[in-house]
Amino acid sequence: MNNILECYNLSKFYSGVPALTNLTLSIPKGKIIGLLGPNGSGKTTFIKIAAGLLTPTTGSITIDGNAPGVETKSYVSYLPERTYLSSWMKVSDIIAMFSDFYPDFDVPRANDMLKRLGVSTNAKLKTLSKGTKEKVQLVLVMARRAQLYLLDEPIGGVDPATREYILNTIITNYNENSTIIISTHLITDIEKVLDEFLFINKGQVVMSGSVDSVREEKGMSIDELFREVFKC
Repeated sequence: MNNILECYNLSKFYSGVPALTNLTLSIPKGKIIGLLGPNGSGKTTFIKIAAGLLTPTTGSITIDGNAPGVETKSYVSYLPERTYLSSWMKVSDIIAMFSDFYPDFDVPRANDMLKRLGVSTNAKLKTLSKGTKEKVQLVLVMARRAQLYLLDEPIGGVDPATREYILNTIITNYNENSTIIISTHLITDIEKVLDEFLFINKGQVVMSGSVDSVREEKGMSIDELFREVFKC
């Protein structure tokens, strides 16, 4: 199977209001893909469904041939948009917890990333800045030997220097056979690491393709194309 994720006519409604509408797409293995769209376009809903946190209203989605659930959680690594870690815990406590919970969690890899990012494992989360907490959460996600990484706004709300750290951590700490889906509105910051893009709006894919092809054929950056498509 060449695709890690496939969905067909995927829809999700909240109290009758559509977040995704008949979404059909295939995501290949071994790529870094930008899931890009305006606020409220359905990006987070899609990622939460893929992570097994939400159930579709209609349609189907499979990850490596399986519907999102207990089995896929063993090879899907998810970074939520908001902080979810307990502030009283030390970084070392969280590392131990993830090691117990996920068989594919690589403790030496996590500790090495934390060291390179300048984060002490003895620090309690409540003493860390917002940017440093973002780094810790990303390390926890990228230290897994997963097949699919789902990153929801991994660089939102942090300073430019921290963004560089985070993007460098993403591109240097994943298996080339794995796939990363990055949802963000900060296109200029992340497009240099992307292989492909998906533009989504009102719960539907409006454009997709290769980042290199856009640059070569249209002579545009992905940010410029985004602004043209969505008239920003």
